[in-house]
Amino acid sequence: MGNRLSKIYTRTGDDGSTGLGDGSRTGKDSARVAAYGTVDEANSCIGLVLACDHIDDDVRTLLTGVQHQMFDLGGELCIPGHAAIGGEDVERLETHLDRFNDALPPLKDFILPGGGEAAARCHVARTVVRRAEREAVALARVEDVRPEAIRYLNRLSDLLFVLARVLARADGHGEVLWKHERRRV
Repeated sequence: MGNRLSKIYTRTGDDGSTGLGDGSRTGKDSARVAAYGTVDEANSCIGLVLACDHIDDDVRTLLTGVQHQMFDLGGELCIPGHAAIGGEDVERLETHLDRFNDALPPLKDFILPGGGEAAARCHVARTVVRRAEREAVALARVEDVRPEAIRYLNRLSDLLFVLARVLARADGHGEVLWKHERRRV
């Protein structure tokens, strides 16, 4: 990367535009910027999960790898026509998803976001990944987006749900189950 980021501000975005990875410029409110910006936000949320103490090494290694792939995905969305996420990346998420989910009891109730700090942060990351997926789908309606990118986000949100369950149990808090009865708060 060299001195590429030697100067953080450039003033080129003061007019409401930003540069894409291919050198073209677009509005900061464009669907493309919204998509890769939300991927960046989701990646930061995963970083918050990793900032928690007592995360199992297996989960930590997995989420660190996911962060690298999310950075790649952001690059794919930032450079029109670029490919960084492949079908094998989606399949790897599915393998991890199955492995972690197989160790959990079947769900009989909905789970509320909670279950300790790490699990709650994982639920936040999951919801931001879902938003990133919606943004990528919205972008795909007006510009080309590879289906692998959307599938990756979909599987990642599922994986984060399962990891939130794992983290809630590992932290000793357990999962917070939704109570079906309507009660006043």
